[in-house]
Amino acid sequence: MGFFTKSSEQLQSGLSATKRAWTQRLKKAVLGRSSVDADLLEELEEVLLISDVGVATTQKIMDQLQKRVSKEKYLNVSELDKLLYDEMVALLSATASSQNVNTDNLQVVLVVGVNGAGKTTSVGKLAHRYKSEGKRVMLAAADTFRAGAVAQLRLWSERVDVPLVELNEGSDPASVAYTAVERAKKEQVDVLLIDTAGRLHNNANLMQELAKIQRVVQKVIPNAPHEVLLVLDGGTGQNAFMQAKQFAEATAVSGLILTKLDGTAKGGVVIGISDELEVPIRYIGVGEGVEDLLTFDAKEYLDSLFGDA
Repeated sequence: MGFFTKSSEQLQSGLSATKRAWTQRLKKAVLGRSSVDADLLEELEEVLLISDVGVATTQKIMDQLQKRVSKEKYLNVSELDKLLYDEMVALLSATASSQNVNTDNLQVVLVVGVNGAGKTTSVGKLAHRYKSEGKRVMLAAADTFRAGAVAQLRLWSERVDVPLVELNEGSDPASVAYTAVERAKKEQVDVLLIDTAGRLHNNANLMQELAKIQRVVQKVIPNAPHEVLLVLDGGTGQNAFMQAKQFAEATAVSGLILTKLDGTAKGGVVIGISDELEVPIRYIGVGEGVEDLLTFDAKEYLDSLFGDA
């Protein structure tokens, strides 16, 4: 379940556009049919692709459904929702895993992603979540090439009342990260969130810089960072797929944050990205509010898509 007591309501509201599109497409596919046949499966495949589930993941789902249909010759259309739901739960559950456990008191979390995906905002919301759990939180502004990013993170640090480590504009991002880890360790902070530059996923130099940040952090805490969270704009559909794949090739991404799902009908991207990368989704963004970053729960998410509510 999500951390906040109203998470289910937030999820229902935030996914309303995706649910509406999803329901309409499914209803159209099954309209006038009583049994599951080859034509219906073809229509269903199209529904999954249009919903940005992705080609590879759609193929996996369809292969499993076709096996079930072959085994149970007289499958009713009314049973299709349940079959589809079960296959999606299985896919999302396969990538689910617990957060990396840290033997130190300090948990170092590196947050990566391209500009415009909601990365810095996600860092601020994460800080709020951790603080609400009673943890001591610190932020580090390692996006030093864009003055606006540092200013934005500073506003978040003031908003959620947590300390911020920043150096002069244009400073080496790795220096910021190193300074922050040393200070966080000294001040007995529980969670350090490092906001990195909004890297263009095809820029090799910036990816090398990301690797450098990881190396200097490990000089202070050998097994850090304990989490590398990749922030993706869920509304960009297939573009998010491409970004995710290229980031995963460049760094050991341990979890995903999918933002802006409240403004898109492309919520199927959640299923595809997690499956193809074999990386769990940690959080989803379903609104602008400070509490609108929810812990991802596969069953809860799919209940919101398939449920009548």
